[in-house]
Amino acid sequence: MSLSRVTVTAVRNLHPVTLSPSPRINIIHGANGSGKTSLLEAIYLLGLARSFRSAKLQPVIQYEQPACTVFGQVELLEGRTSSLGISRDRQGEFQIRIDGQNAKSAAQLAETLPLQVINPDSFRLLEGAPKIRRQFLDWGVFHVEPRFLPAWQRLQKALRQRNSWLRHGTLDAVSQAAWDRELCLASDEIDGYRRAYIQALKPVFERTLGELVELDTLSLSYYRGWDKDRELAEVLASSLLRDQQMGHTQAGPQRADLRLRLGAHNAADILSRGQQKLVVCALRIAQGHLLNQAKHGQCIYLVDDLPSELDEQHRRALCRLLDDLDCQVFITCVDRELMRDGWRTDTPVAMFHVEHGGITQTFDHRSEA
Repeated sequence: MSLSRVTVTAVRNLHPVTLSPSPRINIIHGANGSGKTSLLEAIYLLGLARSFRSAKLQPVIQYEQPACTVFGQVELLEGRTSSLGISRDRQGEFQIRIDGQNAKSAAQLAETLPLQVINPDSFRLLEGAPKIRRQFLDWGVFHVEPRFLPAWQRLQKALRQRNSWLRHGTLDAVSQAAWDRELCLASDEIDGYRRAYIQALKPVFERTLGELVELDTLSLSYYRGWDKDRELAEVLASSLLRDQQMGHTQAGPQRADLRLRLGAHNAADILSRGQQKLVVCALRIAQGHLLNQAKHGQCIYLVDDLPSELDEQHRRALCRLLDDLDCQVFITCVDRELMRDGWRTDTPVAMFHVEHGGITQTFDHRSEA
């Protein structure tokens, strides 16, 4: 799977542009502030209907423009294609089109165009709040387990009902018991999917990490969000008074976390920035391998400023791993010379130069004499 055409209009400082990317490696180079990251952001917008740079949409839409739009042509397996379009306006409304039909949910975009982002903020996966790691985990589960989304939607509905009852006491005892039972059933189902996914992810992650850096004592574990030795129903009953005082449910899959430790310590407290980037890259590349196994397709990688915080040895190792995924990759950098090597000789590589918001395709860097 790959994007064969991308059309971007009114995204940040980018001029209106239509690109025909390589199905494999795409190097986007230019000075800082030229618009390289904005191109990655536009592709991300196409896949998830939101930005990875800002929770607010206003900065994404070009000044004095009412809305931004991105269209893409996706090459699927067996010669099939799919057309995607996303438009977002300043009021936060969005319109999604998939193969000429209106789509109601961004989940439909995400299923068609799986995206992974590796950027200078990637260390937040290790240092940030558990919510960031849950999103990472659930991205993978969503793409390999089709039953996950309906279970997650059931969980969210049950949580909303229970939390409303905790704050306002608006449910009778029978209704409360029914929603608690639904919450426990959905929670156990989600926990099962997550556990199966982590069991599959760990060996792939460890193997991938070993290709990048030696961290023999690094361990990855999963916390499900409540006591591993007790049923959730028992935990909810015993913590009811405190839940009422807090006004929300404190135990359940919504509190799950991934824990990365280096020996007895939190990995984020010990690792350097460069090591953290390599660990995050290994996690995201491992996810790509699992997606390939599950769907026989590839996700698209958006790698912002790949050379930062990596020496030549680790940069080459990361390029080799991305190349081995046999998927489409968009990489930004200031100095294209840093990205000249590291790819197999038969890997198609396209180069795009970005300057003051304008994008021009240059050449395959290996065709230069």
